[in-house]
Amino acid sequence: MYNSRLETMPLEELRALQNARLSSLVKRVYENVPFYKQQFDVIGLHPEDIKTLEDIHKLPFTKKTDLRDNYPFGMFAKPMDEIRRIHASSGTTGKPTVVGYTEADLGVFDEVVARSLACAGARPGMKLHNAYGYGLFTGGLGMHGGATKLGMAVIPVSGGMTERQLTILQDFEPEVICCTPSYAQTLADELEKRGIDTDSLAVKYAVLGAEPWTEAIRSQVERGLGVRASNIYGLSEVIGPGVSQEDFEEQGSGSYIWEDHFFPEVVDRDSGEPLPYGEEGVLVFTTLTKEAFPVLRYWTNDICSINYDPNGKRTHIKMSTIKGRADDMLIIRGVNLFHTQVEEVIHMFDYLSPNYRLLVDKKGAMDKVTVEVETVANVEPENEDLRGRLKKKVKDFIGLSMEIVLKSPGSIPRSQGGKLSRIVDRRVKSV
Repeated sequence: MYNSRLETMPLEELRALQNARLSSLVKRVYENVPFYKQQFDVIGLHPEDIKTLEDIHKLPFTKKTDLRDNYPFGMFAKPMDEIRRIHASSGTTGKPTVVGYTEADLGVFDEVVARSLACAGARPGMKLHNAYGYGLFTGGLGMHGGATKLGMAVIPVSGGMTERQLTILQDFEPEVICCTPSYAQTLADELEKRGIDTDSLAVKYAVLGAEPWTEAIRSQVERGLGVRASNIYGLSEVIGPGVSQEDFEEQGSGSYIWEDHFFPEVVDRDSGEPLPYGEEGVLVFTTLTKEAFPVLRYWTNDICSINYDPNGKRTHIKMSTIKGRADDMLIIRGVNLFHTQVEEVIHMFDYLSPNYRLLVDKKGAMDKVTVEVETVANVEPENEDLRGRLKKKVKDFIGLSMEIVLKSPGSIPRSQGGKLSRIVDRRVKSV
């Protein structure tokens, strides 16, 4: 998996492979997915019109609402007797999105996760402490299959039960852990509370994903767990974890997208027009090799940029860290706000921990944001000078005045194994 020919092939060869796969994909979805046939027919597009990646902009976008409208299996391109696994989202905002995999799809899933783990520092013979949830969520089983393919021994801990997690970290001596970044923070905090020296642990690499995170969280996790932490990115609609991965030796330069399987674009969030490399917009994926559940130009809602790294180990394109989700962006008094911007400011102060949340309220006709953030140990939350300095820095850096509430360590809710919401929107929604 590590630095295989597919990861380092010349760009011209990669483009030829992508072109052939795209042409085949478009024909398959037109013939086998009624939703796509209807979409093509409405705009007068024929599969033969898509010959290379230069034509991809002619294809319609696929959005989450399309998947829900075709719930549960209307987007499948293979009959049910060829489906070997079914996953689904939580469905917290409506019907869940349902995805399926053929045997070949599961092979691709294992391959890209194995690549990702190797990119993160894992090697055959190591043990993986898998703290992603098992079940309909793709994280647990997805990481499990890829680690097995890489030749690792998987410890299927799943999420939650922090006491048990700590015991296994000490007794089973895994070299690699995977979980959400917020849960890695929780584990780091608990290790410190118990006085457990990270030098006594075997874990050296943390593979973190499923939610946006910043350098502030990386610093806390690396220090608190004694690891090199890298970002894994994915979403169930595209395949699950393993769509892209940050190299542990190239931290901060972006995550490699395995673009022999997943072709990325970044488009303007309002017009949908493709943006040049380096410009920030909505990330869009076309799955070039999936059989059961292929998607054309899937609108992820994740905000980032993409670019090639001439100094990278691999020739595949890189994506920047996710700034946030387009549908999670707050518009406060005319200013676009992502919680990660606040996190960057918090990271500038040694007396603050990266445990925070934003409380959004409406005061009269105006929206109001309150930043609750914990201080580090031995720093009094009542310190008005520190609160004032943070308030000024937030205003200078983001352009918004926000209320600041300093909290004592451990007082803001932690992740218990799943994703953690950093935004609590308490405005009354009109029905």
